[in-house]
Amino acid sequence: MKINTAPHWQKVSHPLLSQHQTELWVRYTPSDNPDISGNKLLKLKYQLELALQQKYQGLLTFGGAFSNHLLATAAAAAENNLKSLGIVRGEEADKGNPTLAMCQSYGMQLLPVSRSFYQRRHLQDSIQQLSREYPGYLIIPEGGTCEAAVRGVSELDLRHTPNGPASMLLCAVGSGGTIAGLIQGAANTAVIGIAVVKDQQLPDKINALLPASSQRSNWRLVQALHQPAYGRFDQKLWQFCQSFAGQGLELEPIYTGKALYSVFELIRRGDIPQGSRLSFYHTGGLQALKGLAYRGLIPTAGFER
Repeated sequence: MKINTAPHWQKVSHPLLSQHQTELWVRYTPSDNPDISGNKLLKLKYQLELALQQKYQGLLTFGGAFSNHLLATAAAAAENNLKSLGIVRGEEADKGNPTLAMCQSYGMQLLPVSRSFYQRRHLQDSIQQLSREYPGYLIIPEGGTCEAAVRGVSELDLRHTPNGPASMLLCAVGSGGTIAGLIQGAANTAVIGIAVVKDQQLPDKINALLPASSQRSNWRLVQALHQPAYGRFDQKLWQFCQSFAGQGLELEPIYTGKALYSVFELIRRGDIPQGSRLSFYHTGGLQALKGLAYRGLIPTAGFER
């Protein structure tokens, strides 16, 4: 797995940005394999390093049937000659959907489990049970989020745009690992996370991922300002995502598109000061578009299997 260390920046154009004299820069972290790009690339970096150094035979992780993390883990394991096992939420999981089919193409063994078992996946008893049943596998939390993931993301320089230092860093927030890494690497730059899940414990989870010395007050969490429930989006949000295609900026409406929509609303409401230079982290996850098309939630044109 090779990380492209060259900064991949794009300046976004929009009448609202011009009106508010605001610069918006989007940064993406590509790799030589698009299935491991974005924040997953950084989250898995040190967990892969650990697996290889300690000679684990495989990686075991968790996710829903259309999980970006499951696919990234399967691809990363295959590239490093490791086995992989995916614990999939829901015994009725369709293994023929594009995401799980790609996981299987990388050699990942899929194990659909009941939702009640999946809800207990973080408990010590469940982890010990999996360790006994699958010895030799490094267990990676859902979304890859752990201290090693935070360390990987913290190495991303999101503060220095091609046009100068950013006044604010922004990203979508699901499990909290990405924003924790950005906070740790932000120095004194303000960080705003757009929560695309409804989880009242999310601030506490983020703080728990930060070393005591890195728990700062320069960040805040904002609930997504349109379709805040996880995985929900409407035609308005999808059209917003599509509106940037002409600039070569591809978005999906579950994470990055929903978060970017909220950024524009914050600018519109005056919650982000005029004259700001914003640095937005595109966390990837574009494979999700195939899954949305598979389920008939977006047009299938361009996503044929």
